[in-house]
Amino acid sequence: MTELVELSLAEAAEEVRRRRVSSTELVEATLQRIAATEPIVHAYARVMADEARAAAEELDAALATGRCRGPLHGVPIAVKDICYTAGALTEAGSKVMAGFVPDYDATVVKRLVEAGSVVIGKSVTHEFAYGVNTPPTRSVWDLACYPGGSSTGSGVAVSVRSAYGGIGTDTGGSIRVPASINGIVGLKPTFGRVSRYGVVPLAGSLDHVGPMTRTVEDCAILLQVIAGYDPLDSGSIDEPVPDYRAGLDSGVRGLTIGVEREYFFYPGVAPDVRSLVESVLAELEAQGAILKEVAIPYLELMGPTGLTILQAESSNVHRRLIRTRAADYDPATRVMLELGEFVPASHYLQAQRCRALLRSVLRQTFTANGLDAMLWPTLPVTTVPTDELSRPRADGYDGTPITAFIHQTFSANVIGLPALSVPCGLSDTGLPVGFQLLGRPFDEGRLFRIARAYEGNHEWSRMSPPLPATPLEIQAEA
Repeated sequence: MTELVELSLAEAAEEVRRRRVSSTELVEATLQRIAATEPIVHAYARVMADEARAAAEELDAALATGRCRGPLHGVPIAVKDICYTAGALTEAGSKVMAGFVPDYDATVVKRLVEAGSVVIGKSVTHEFAYGVNTPPTRSVWDLACYPGGSSTGSGVAVSVRSAYGGIGTDTGGSIRVPASINGIVGLKPTFGRVSRYGVVPLAGSLDHVGPMTRTVEDCAILLQVIAGYDPLDSGSIDEPVPDYRAGLDSGVRGLTIGVEREYFFYPGVAPDVRSLVESVLAELEAQGAILKEVAIPYLELMGPTGLTILQAESSNVHRRLIRTRAADYDPATRVMLELGEFVPASHYLQAQRCRALLRSVLRQTFTANGLDAMLWPTLPVTTVPTDELSRPRADGYDGTPITAFIHQTFSANVIGLPALSVPCGLSDTGLPVGFQLLGRPFDEGRLFRIARAYEGNHEWSRMSPPLPATPLEIQAEA
């Protein structure tokens, strides 16, 4: 069954639909892969083996009578452990929610199940998706290095083939950071495109739910399933959901891609990362895309604007629990939530005014230059050793590695535009590098089209390093 886990999501779904492979076989192959990889990478908070097997049997029985649930019929998917799953533990990586079993599914989980997917397990998250504590998850690309943001469990599971796709959330880059580090595709959709109902909140106006997959086509399929208006989510927007696979291979001829160099290609971007992303731009231009250099004012406000909003809104979410269950929070998370209590209302309102300004500036940039998308490195570096995350950057640039990552990703959350991270090769040290596309509101389909134009000429979606012989703990002891 080993070869089954190497199938893409699209391939696996097609094999099941044509009844060349059963859902039960996909689930068993995935569970075998989980057994082989979990001692090394710790991608799952819990594996739902019994539930997955029961669901697979039901799906196989349905298909035997000609009833196909949908485009994900029988395909195992990992779901981040801040998404409610009825009858199954949802603990958000925190002692505060230990033992919590919701009695309903998050809308995103409900739509996955309705489309026929099998929830194979709940993937590891930083506590409450805040991204400040250090969970046990590790990237197989380098066990000693940071594996990504709070959706790291889903990202690592997809990368090591212990899920065909994953659901993540993104408040400041937590889908795109692990996507880039682990060499997979990750999308933060337009704000309001995917429901957040039943997803433990962090900062309501910055939170997004999105897909993490091996290929661009897989990402389009998964978004197709989970996107759409939901009256249960106050931020959901009633915008028609297009067919994201239609026109996927239409190419980029005539499309205009903006390149902003001062902020997103700043000197802190590592030379090998810059070189790979420049090669993406050159290749798209050779395929007929029009590259346009743009200058965007006020981008330096993105970080402080987003951080002010994040701190204030997250502290508001936890204002009661932090007073009654403070000892159950990880100390790093607790400090950040308590810091948020000191953000004055005037600062929060000023941040919202800055946000409106930044949205206007980006809108004008897209309109005035006729842009279909913008493109820049997802991250300025590949990754860093986990124990260096909170230290000043080794290359001499201001801030820590985490602030450097946020520098590249936070803008899409602040202004709510769709952003897609796509692998574009390996660095000089053999680690994955990603490029990021930023698009117009609800124009995810165009981002998929541009990404597919590049991906179609490469095999990066198939890349995966061999598993190390022993887990990190054993290596450290030796």
